[in-house]
Amino acid sequence: MFRFANPEYLALLTVPAVMVGVYMLGRINRRRRLNRLSDERLSDVLTRSVSTGRRLAKFILAEVALTALVLAMARPQMGTTNVTNERTGIEVCFVIDVSNSMRADDVSPSRLERAKLLVSTLLQRMKNDRVALAVFAGEAYPQLPITNDYASARLFLDNFTPGMVTLQGTSMASAINLGRKSFTDNKEIGKAIVLITDGEDHEQGAIEAAAEAKDEGLCVYVLGVGSPKGSKIPMPEGGNLRDKSGREVVSALNEDICRQVATAGGGAYFHIDNSNTAQEQLQSAFAGLKQADTTASFTDQDEQFMAVALIAFALLLVEMLITDVKRKQGSKKDKQNNNV
Repeated sequence: MFRFANPEYLALLTVPAVMVGVYMLGRINRRRRLNRLSDERLSDVLTRSVSTGRRLAKFILAEVALTALVLAMARPQMGTTNVTNERTGIEVCFVIDVSNSMRADDVSPSRLERAKLLVSTLLQRMKNDRVALAVFAGEAYPQLPITNDYASARLFLDNFTPGMVTLQGTSMASAINLGRKSFTDNKEIGKAIVLITDGEDHEQGAIEAAAEAKDEGLCVYVLGVGSPKGSKIPMPEGGNLRDKSGREVVSALNEDICRQVATAGGGAYFHIDNSNTAQEQLQSAFAGLKQADTTASFTDQDEQFMAVALIAFALLLVEMLITDVKRKQGSKKDKQNNNV
C-alpha cells in the first residue's frame, strides 16, 4: 500500500505550480521588451546565441526536481518490512488512581496531574523497557497492554482524568491484582507494579494482594501523592466536593497503608511532592531490578524518500550542466576554407 508519512508537506507542491506561471509571464514580458527596443530581424540577431529549447529544458528539469524534493519531504512509503530488535530491560506496569480525591491540589497542579507528569517523565527516559498502563478507583481497568511503544503510552496517559472509573473508592487490591496479569511470561526479566495513589478510603485485601505479587517474583512500589494533612477537593463545575450531608470533603494521603502495601510487595514507598525526589528514587529502584534480553518484533513501512531524493538531485545536476547558449556553428565559407 502506498502512503505518505508526512502528507502535510504536499501543500508545498503549490510552489512549482506558481513557478510555472512566473516563468510564462517572464517569457512574455521579455519578448515584449525586445519588440519595443528593436524590429523582428534585429531581435532575432540579439537572441541568436540563446537556445529557447535549452532554456525550457532547464526549467522543466528544475520544476521536476523541485516537485521530487517536495515528495521526498512527504516521506513516500510503499510496502512493509518486519523489524526485530533485541532489547535489554525490565517490565513495569503503572496503575494510577483516578478517583475523585485525586483532584485535590495539595500538590501542583493536582494529585493526578502530578502523577501523570512523573510517569510521562519516566517514559521519556526509558529506552529498552516495556510498560503497561492501568487505572483504578473502586475497580481497576487496563488501558495499555505491555509494550515498548512509549509514544502510545504517553498518548493514553494524557487521557487519564479523575472520575473516568464510575465506581468510586480506592481499591488497591484490585489495582495490584490487575497489575499481576499485565506482564509477559518471561521469568528472567525484572517486573514491577507501580501503584500511584493517595491511599484514601482503601478497601481490604491490598496487603494480601501485594504479598501474592511478591511470591510471583514481582516488586510492588507504591507512590503516595498528596499531603497527610489533607486538602479539599475542587470540582470542575465549581466549588469543592461535598459528602451526602453537605459537608466539604477533606482528602488526606494515607501513608501508613501505602508503606504497608509496599513492604508486603517487596518494593518501597515513595512520597510524591512538588519536587523530583520520588521520580529519582523510583528510577534508582528500577536500576536494581534484573534486566533481561527481550525480542521486540513489529512491522514498519518501507521508506521510499531516498530514491525520490536521489532522482531530484540527479535532475538538478543535469540542469546545472545544461547551458542555454547554442553551440557555435561555423559558416559555410569557413567550412570550405577548412576543407581546402
